[in-house]
Amino acid sequence: MRKLFVSLVFLLFSGFVFAQTDEQKVKEVLSSYKSALEKLDVKGTDVLFVANSQIIESGKVEGTYQDYLAHHIGPELGDFASFKFDPYNVTVTVTGDYAFAVETYNYTIVLKKDNSEIKRKGVASSFLKKENGTWKIVHMHNSSRKP
Repeated sequence: MRKLFVSLVFLLFSGFVFAQTDEQKVKEVLSSYKSALEKLDVKGTDVLFVANSQIIESGKVEGTYQDYLAHHIGPELGDFASFKFDPYNVTVTVTGDYAFAVETYNYTIVLKKDNSEIKRKGVASSFLKKENGTWKIVHMHNSSRKP
């Protein structure tokens, strides 16, 4: 009986550890994307997204991440001197091979042309899927407003 109890406790605990690991991996994907934005260099970030991802920003469907990269965020980053998130918080819920994340943050962008600042309060919701052991963003919706 004691062996059975110990085995059950081990199984329950190992499931908890596995869920924590997946939660951390999802946070790492989102953190990698945020870090790329802050570095003003999004090269290679396409690996964080599925091929047929969908990006929505402030009420506009931007298309796939490749579309968003080519026609929106990619060119836009060229106009920025800096892009900083502070504070930044994320909550993640993992269910099997799917995860849902909500990010809340403030950000400050400094423009190259005149060093003017754009300050916003933002939120993003993301849906991720584990493909071949790797978490990827399927859908991301972000919006912001003046603080």
